[in-house]
Amino acid sequence: MNKKKTLVISIIILGLAALVVAIIFMTEPTAKRESATRETAMLVNVVSVERGNFSPVIKTTGTVQPVREIILSPRVSGEVVRRAEVFNPGEAVESGRFLLQIDEADYRIAVELRKSDLEEARANLIVEKGRQAVARRDFEQSEADLSEESKALVLRKPQLQTAEAAVRAAESALNQAQLDLQRTSVLAPFDALILSRNIDAGSQVSQADVLGRLVGTEEYWIIATVPQSRLAWLSFTEDQETNQGAKVLISNPNAWGANKHREGVLQKMTGELEGKTRMVKVLVSVPDPLGIENSSEGKPALLIGAFVELEIDGKEIEDVVRLNRDYLRNNNTVWVMEDEKLAIKNVEVVLTDAEHAYIKNGLQDGDQVVTTNLATVVEDSPLRVEAE
Repeated sequence: MNKKKTLVISIIILGLAALVVAIIFMTEPTAKRESATRETAMLVNVVSVERGNFSPVIKTTGTVQPVREIILSPRVSGEVVRRAEVFNPGEAVESGRFLLQIDEADYRIAVELRKSDLEEARANLIVEKGRQAVARRDFEQSEADLSEESKALVLRKPQLQTAEAAVRAAESALNQAQLDLQRTSVLAPFDALILSRNIDAGSQVSQADVLGRLVGTEEYWIIATVPQSRLAWLSFTEDQETNQGAKVLISNPNAWGANKHREGVLQKMTGELEGKTRMVKVLVSVPDPLGIENSSEGKPALLIGAFVELEIDGKEIEDVVRLNRDYLRNNNTVWVMEDEKLAIKNVEVVLTDAEHAYIKNGLQDGDQVVTTNLATVVEDSPLRVEAE
């Protein structure tokens, strides 16, 4: 009986509790919307653009190479009896500067011998001319009727020709001997920088030996590479339209510092592509690369083999918008603020250089280009500029 009584009381209590909970939920107040929520505009920075004519700058890199380079060899054989102090690596020499002297004793003797041979040949020619005069007088007195061939033999024409040929041969031999004597003095063939020297006084040299390595100092080349798509915007000195190469700014921050540079001219294409990148090789001409002339005083010197940075002035592009490349978005789109809303515009890009994109169509004067990177990009999203 006690268990049944307890069970009945528990059921009654649970029923009352359920009834109370139901009444509470049924009488709960309902929340009401007082006003619509305000959509917050995204805070952005913008830049106003304008159309105009602009010249792109093509940035690339290149390696310095000499325009003229020779291996200096002697023209005659012998012992080196004297070497100029200037004939050392790193020295710059002018055209015609004396470099070394080969023993000339044997060559002086050869000149004297050739002079004697020439005098003898000339004397023989004089004797033969006298004999020919006698032969002509005898022939005229004989009044003989001979063929042209026989007449030539009687008048000693072959002997005269032989004597004249001997004189010419002796003159040539003397000229050769004198030339060999001159060649015992080795001179700089052009304005040059001496890169190496392989001999010294006392060395025995022949025509196959290497005396040193020289490069011309009037001009250096820089071999650079540019994408094929940029060629249409570059001017070379060989172009028939401009006949003037593009200006090139050359810098080497690691060696020269940040504020020093040299200037060059875009010369021509080499006619081949670089093996790995498939870009076009071009030549940039740099006059007076060592800064020897007064006009180049104070300018840094170019070193052969140096790796330098180039900025090539491109042809002017007409009626375009020049925009920072960072503001050109995916798939050639630009974000523009119009009526405080975001507009995504497709643009036609003519060219891009290291810093800018040149846009032909899609933007107009005064367009407010959004420069802020947005996490969410939705057309017609509300925008506000930082000043507001």
